[in-house]
Amino acid sequence: MIGNKSLSTYYGKLPDFSVEKNAGLDDISLAAVSLIGTPYKWGGNTPQSGFDCSGLVVYVIKNTRQKNLPRTTDELGKYGKSLAQDTPAPGDLVFFNTLGESHSHVGIYVGSGRFVHAPTTGGIVRLDEIKNPYWAPRYTEARRVVNP
Repeated sequence: MIGNKSLSTYYGKLPDFSVEKNAGLDDISLAAVSLIGTPYKWGGNTPQSGFDCSGLVVYVIKNTRQKNLPRTTDELGKYGKSLAQDTPAPGDLVFFNTLGESHSHVGIYVGSGRFVHAPTTGGIVRLDEIKNPYWAPRYTEARRVVNP
């Protein structure tokens, strides 16, 4: 239960993560996975300084696809193509409403309903499941920000 709603209420809003898609962006998800364990740092954008959520995304895309992306989560949420309710492919970005805005947290989808992200001060870059009781009701969309 989340508040007075069951978790299944939120799962109806989620894409079908049992469907595995391939958009040719696996290098992005592999690069993100390689950074698991890097310390969180607000405003951080390198493995040496640590990462915040958008800093992680910008770093990974720049170093895998040589593409410069907007630096903030809100700006990333306006960039690229929304996948609406389609299942993301590894390498797509996934967005969450953690602060009352639909694009207040971002991670990199790696497949099987999981994403890599830099979640919180004092934490580390980690792998989480979107259907986790915390993340499921906060999921807002996925976006494709680079072409295969």
